[in-house]
Amino acid sequence: MSKIVQASVRETAFNCPHCSAYTTQYWYVLYADPIREDPPVPTVIDESYRERIQANRELSPRDRDKVLSIFERLNTGLVFLQDGDAPRGSGWRAHNLHLSKCYNCKTMAVWVHNQLLFPLNKVGPLPNQELPPEIISDFEEARGIVTASPRGAAALLRLSIQKLCKHLGESGKNIDGDIASLVKKGLNPTIQQALDIVRVIGNEAVHPGAMDLRDDRDIALHLFELVNGIADQMISHPKKVTELYAKLPEAKRKAIAARDRKT
Repeated sequence: MSKIVQASVRETAFNCPHCSAYTTQYWYVLYADPIREDPPVPTVIDESYRERIQANRELSPRDRDKVLSIFERLNTGLVFLQDGDAPRGSGWRAHNLHLSKCYNCKTMAVWVHNQLLFPLNKVGPLPNQELPPEIISDFEEARGIVTASPRGAAALLRLSIQKLCKHLGESGKNIDGDIASLVKKGLNPTIQQALDIVRVIGNEAVHPGAMDLRDDRDIALHLFELVNGIADQMISHPKKVTELYAKLPEAKRKAIAARDRKT
């Protein structure tokens, strides 16, 4: 079995609360400077910022790409240190507040005293990394709340299934109908059976993203597997086959294409 070391302020290596890899963690102290902008409130980036940058014709394409790259990192909501920013060396030391940075995924965790504040302690399988980023975000949010709010996690995961079906070309309006359509396109019928199990034991008439009083932790955990199962079969496996096929000698691929045209 692989080594599992719980995240702790007493350790310099543990399983990262973001990527789960057991690796070195780098620790940082923080210093606080007062905000001097007008108004003196934190700057929080939203999607309108992207539109303003894209519409700014005074920026060169290179500078626009650089600013948009920073925006994409800010828009994740994750804590990070901006490359190239020099330490200010001023302000008050923020005691009992620390950051740890994972060597593997380069993502930071936030600690208050000896407690991990962010990310939340997550439960459930990791998401298939070939899912669209928006679905991964919903999936990870569900992992973070499944213990405290299994109904909320289940609602997020139904919404993830709805979005995934739409990503795969379905309507995204009716999960049962979308899954049935995907089965006709090659999705393993066991996925439809798994969905039926979740539906029958937990919710007969709940719409995607809605909350059901009967949802519990077990149903949420089943839904995690359902999202990953669809992604494995409809995204990851076809992608892998395509990559392997592309590695065949060109002459062989042409011969196969000629055979298929005759067929």
